[in-house]
Amino acid sequence: MTLTKESFHGALLPASGEAKADMDGTRGKEEAPRQAVMRTGAAVPRRRAVGRLVMHSMAMFGREFCYAVEAAFVTPVLLSVGLPKNLYSLVWLISPILGFVLQPVVGSASDHCTCSWGRRRPYILGLGIIMLLGMALYLNGDVMISAFIAERDKQRTWAIVITMLGVVLFDFAADFIDGPIKAYLFDVCSHQDKEKGLHYHALFTGLGGALGYLTGAMDWGQTILGYTLASEFQVIFFFAALVLIICLTVHLCSIPEVPLRYENEEAKFLLEETEPHRYHSIEEEIRNGHLKSTCTEIKAAAKPGKCAAAPRTQEKRQMTLKSLLKTLLSMPSHYRCLCVSHLFGWMAFLSNMLFFTDFMGQVVYHGNPYAPHNSTLYLTYKAGVEMGCWGLCINAISSSVYSYLQKVLLPYIGLKGLYFMGYLLFGLGTGLIGLFPNVYSTLALCSLFGVMSSTLYTVPFHLIAEYHREEESQKLQEGEQAGEHGRGKGIDCAALTCMVQLAQIILGVGLGLLVSVAGSAVTIISASTVALAGCCFVAFCIRYVD
Repeated sequence: MTLTKESFHGALLPASGEAKADMDGTRGKEEAPRQAVMRTGAAVPRRRAVGRLVMHSMAMFGREFCYAVEAAFVTPVLLSVGLPKNLYSLVWLISPILGFVLQPVVGSASDHCTCSWGRRRPYILGLGIIMLLGMALYLNGDVMISAFIAERDKQRTWAIVITMLGVVLFDFAADFIDGPIKAYLFDVCSHQDKEKGLHYHALFTGLGGALGYLTGAMDWGQTILGYTLASEFQVIFFFAALVLIICLTVHLCSIPEVPLRYENEEAKFLLEETEPHRYHSIEEEIRNGHLKSTCTEIKAAAKPGKCAAAPRTQEKRQMTLKSLLKTLLSMPSHYRCLCVSHLFGWMAFLSNMLFFTDFMGQVVYHGNPYAPHNSTLYLTYKAGVEMGCWGLCINAISSSVYSYLQKVLLPYIGLKGLYFMGYLLFGLGTGLIGLFPNVYSTLALCSLFGVMSSTLYTVPFHLIAEYHREEESQKLQEGEQAGEHGRGKGIDCAALTCMVQLAQIILGVGLGLLVSVAGSAVTIISASTVALAGCCFVAFCIRYVD
């Protein structure tokens, strides 16, 4: 970070040069937006075509397709390799714990990434590769191990290890990738396009989930691919990998990023070579077309107070884990309240989604998963689980439809109305399902799950964009350069996404015990209770920008 031109000229020019200083200061203010773009890419971008926004949203389609595949197949896979029941909770807790700890670090790192390809896309590509690796391991782990190990006991042990590793890697990367994707959208789009882009994200999230559930529901064993490949799991991996690779490629080629860089390489070199107490503005030398080795002269002429500001600003760029935690804890109260409301929403949504198929099998269909596999009770339970999968498919389709309706409703009820309505409808819907468990009414009310899903994927990130827009406007009015603050869009999106992992941790620790004591019905009632509590929080504690 360098001193502004006004500071530089104020330090070097004598009193007789006041007119020239004023003129240069005016020119410096006019050039401030351009300099901010060179340093951070934080200028108002031009409007983007709808096709570009659709291309950008394809990452959400591929991610949700793979999520649906995991939801449909990960439990059968874990059972088929012989995973002990006491390790189930370990599988589901490792990934959210890692995500909760590391996601803000990655968000901050992407804010300061100086890759020529951009700040966000390198991380999106890396996380996409990890998702692909995770899917390969948990869907093909037993086949891979049997090809290398002949002994039966060792095969089983290593198959469990590889499958668990694949599940953890996939969940970790799939949860992580959402933050950089949202930050990428915010970096390259104008305010109007951010709103449209978030709606397209929700639309393609629902479509990807619906197609993923339908792909998992088909019997691939009797197809040509089923006969060609070793198992149905490999067929599913083929489709999931193909969809993810295509969607990720389209996404990464959608909109170019402005890389984060210093004004030029000479400035970067001087900042690296100069000790902190000799760090001063060098913009005058750059403007004249050459660098003068006169740092000591600048030091002697400059005002000590302004010189001291530069090293402190430079230190702010060196984000350590300690300073990162300090940044998160000292975030403005309206950001903190938004994170809390997001936590309420995901706790309610996940407590319903994780046990919904089991709820359909046991409570709605009155089946028993522990009955003998050839018994009527077990077959009834299995039929209920299959019907629950169709309910989840209805949820994904309704999420896509509602994401389009949000654009129509937004001018009339605003973000507050959308946020409040999403929590309220979900809370009422899950409450009615828990109180009156019936097949047809339950399937009909599954459409309200999609309202909540679309709300969680759009409204909180829309509010983040509004907060940043307000902050940048205030900074420009005060004569500062937009983007020159310690907290970036990446870390704010990461802090918001961390609430998903925190919700998984809380539910993994507490909800499993409740289910073992009171049954699956308690998950639906608890989802309704948490959603209605979050509804009150959204109404009274969230700050909305006019």
